[in-house]
Parts: sequence; structure tokens; C-alpha cells
Amino acid sequence: MNNKLAKLEYLPNNFKIIEQGDHVICAVSGKKISLNNLTYWNVELQEAYFSYKEAFLKNEEIIKKK
Repeated sequence: MNNKLAKLEYLPNNFKIIEQGDHVICAVSGKKISLNNLTYWNVELQEAYFSYKEAFLKNEEIIKKK
């Protein structure tokens, strides 16, 4: 499976593959994230993040909106 976007359901400590693929896209940066390297996501928003930096930026954005 080369260069195919996966569809996932993000769970509190894991994720479930809905449609097979090898990567997802970061909701903040737009970078590809290999499923093997996927570590950061938001269960409520069902979004993946490339690294802790993008996860932090998204969290800051959410706080500002409140």
C-alpha cells in the first residue's frame, strides 16, 4: 500500500482503521503521517497531528476560541 490515505477512527489510546492506507494528513500542517509514526491525535475532533508541536498549536487555538 504505497501512498494511500487511510481513514481512521481515533480512540483514547489507539486508533481503528476504517479504510486501509499507509498514512493520514496532519490537521494543522498538512504533512503526511505514516501510520507507523502516528502518535498524536484528538479523539473529540477526530484529527491527527504530525508532532507534539502541531497538537500544542491546535490546543492553543481551541483555548483562544473559548
